Amino acid sequence: MPKVSMTVNGKAVSAEVEGRTLLVQLLRDQLGMTGTHVGCDTSQCGACVVHVDGRSVKACTMLASQAEGSQVTTIEGLAKDGKLHPMQEAFRDNHGLQCGFCTPGMIMSALELVKHKPNPSEHEVRDWLEGNLCRCTGYHNIVKSIQAGAAAMRGGK
Repeated sequence: MPKVSMTVNGKAVSAEVEGRTLLVQLLRDQLGMTGTHVGCDTSQCGACVVHVDGRSVKACTMLASQAEGSQVTTIEGLAKDGKLHPMQEAFRDNHGLQCGFCTPGMIMSALELVKHKPNPSEHEVRDWLEGNLCRCTGYHNIVKSIQAGAAAMRGGK
């Protein structure tokens, strides 16, 4: 089997994978990064979103071999020194989750949105999250959480 090497959450990793192995399978099954969820296996729900070289990617749509040499960040890689990332804190503080299944993908997607739009409007947040499904909420607290996280990342309240 071919070997794939990449950096995941700041650590160099390598693993032998079949050619058909998806990035989400490598992360969860071989590297133990179970915060990256598999929800639909059809790239429609967004529960598997991770960052590959700084861009949000649905890990169920990418072969592990395509991430060769890349920098991959999962939800586990956001907290630093035991302190949650501001976006994670905002989801906690604003009740942006219920069952929590979609939350990692929502947060990872939100971080790329905020990179492009540091102060997103409600409409911009809802539009950006079109590829992320939550089966528990009406998205109100998710939008509120993302805007609060964006404000915290800008240094605001």
